[in-house]
Amino acid sequence: MEMNVKLQVFEGPLDLLLHLIDKNKVDIYDIPIVEITDQYMEYVRAMDNSDLDIMSEFLLMATTLLDIKSRMLLPREEKEEDGEEAEDPRAELVQQLLEYKMYKTISYQLRDRQMDASLVFYKEPTIPDEVLKYEQPVDLEELMSDLTLNKLNDIFNQVLKRQDNRRDPIRSTFGKIKKEEVSLEQKMEWTIAFAKAHNTFSFRNLLEAAHSKTEVIVTFLCILEMMKAGQINITQEDTFTDIVIESKIAA
Repeated sequence: MEMNVKLQVFEGPLDLLLHLIDKNKVDIYDIPIVEITDQYMEYVRAMDNSDLDIMSEFLLMATTLLDIKSRMLLPREEKEEDGEEAEDPRAELVQQLLEYKMYKTISYQLRDRQMDASLVFYKEPTIPDEVLKYEQPVDLEELMSDLTLNKLNDIFNQVLKRQDNRRDPIRSTFGKIKKEEVSLEQKMEWTIAFAKAHNTFSFRNLLEAAHSKTEVIVTFLCILEMMKAGQINITQEDTFTDIVIESKIAA
């Protein structure tokens, strides 16, 4: 006669290991790896291996446990060559179990809060129409009783004074600065006409004929354009001496 045994369902291999540790009442920091591994393997053998995804997770942990078991059974020196104690093969597994136990505990707390919240009913705040429509009465006579023409005049003067205080006493005396526009095309025509008329002239004298910084810049651009077009030659005898421009434009 066959007897079917229903196994407890675990969420994963770490969940099963925590169950075995609690069942055997052992310290999680000092796991009897041989005993726990044997019990774990018994459970894996009895599992339904139809779901390969779940089964692979348990088999991977079984491989890890067998590896730790084999290292625990091997003789080991109490201290390594550098004087430090040999690392416990169970250390990484213990760390995984502690983290899993922490997250599992938190998940239970969140589940309990969700269940408690499902038992609470909330009512949206509502305000009666009578309260919404209510407006506090205003007595205009009482409101205006202390208001006189002198007070109105004081308020008016205070506002004007604040406006004056905002005005910069120095900048307010400045006039308007008009934008000076210099046409590059017109200045080019003027420079070409100047070169035709003078044939040879000083670059400094040409710039001194300008009336503003903008006009100086535009004149300089015109000279560059004329040099690029081969309309003028520029010579300078020594460093820091005046630049002489010779026109090549036929008069």
